[in-house]
Amino acid sequence: MKIYFAGSIRGGREEEQTYFKIIDYLTNFGEVLTEHVGFKNIDKKEQGSLDTYIFERDVSWLKSANMMIADVTVPSLGVGYEIGFAETLNIPILCLYNSKANKPLSAMISGNKNLISKKYKNIEEARLLIDKFMESN
Repeated sequence: MKIYFAGSIRGGREEEQTYFKIIDYLTNFGEVLTEHVGFKNIDKKEQGSLDTYIFERDVSWLKSANMMIADVTVPSLGVGYEIGFAETLNIPILCLYNSKANKPLSAMISGNKNLISKKYKNIEEARLLIDKFMESN
């Protein structure tokens, strides 16, 4: 099982610790292609990479993924693009949103019937939502 995890990098790193915990949990189900999203200071580490390299690498990973888990708590153009791209590939997509963030979730995510969008309040709830998603896919 290849899992593509999406989370904000350049859009903001407020959920960095949560990403790390989700990615760590996802390794129980398969290979997480994008485990670097949970790394501390990845936004600074990737500054030296060419944008075309990042784009091509991530698109390649998306094409090889069996499913996508996206944390959509922090608004991110990149995560939105990745979700749209994954949707065209017809892979199952779970969007997780931390309801404690006090930010409105984009209607383009919450209104899309092709996505499974779920709110969570803590990492334990996120893990349960992941379990249910994995069981159904």
